[in-house]
Amino acid sequence: MSVVLDKIDQEQRRKEEQTKFAVGDTVSVHVKIREGEKERIQLYKGTVIAIKGKGATEMFTVRRISYGEGVERIFPMHSPNVVKVDVERAGKVRRAKLYYLRELSGKKSRIKERRT
Repeated sequence: MSVVLDKIDQEQRRKEEQTKFAVGDTVSVHVKIREGEKERIQLYKGTVIAIKGKGATEMFTVRRISYGEGVERIFPMHSPNVVKVDVERAGKVRRAKLYYLRELSGKKSRIKERRT
């Protein structure tokens, strides 16, 4: 049974190479948006606060501040609507989930840069 599930999981995954990023990184996500018959690419830039799941069901949550309000968006890692993910800054964090950033604002919500 698991052989069948593994085969389905492999088929659902993205074939091309993906950008490696981690929790705490500031990323730009290029998302494909459909408006009627037209398609365009929209940029969503923010901090990765969580990565969950594995295989074809892996997802990541990106948080940004828009007009003074915190906005979070969850993206499937292997979605055809996510064109590419660019890492702007690598963040140095010691946790797997950064949900505590929801309570912080201003300079306190900054993440130190990781040396690579």
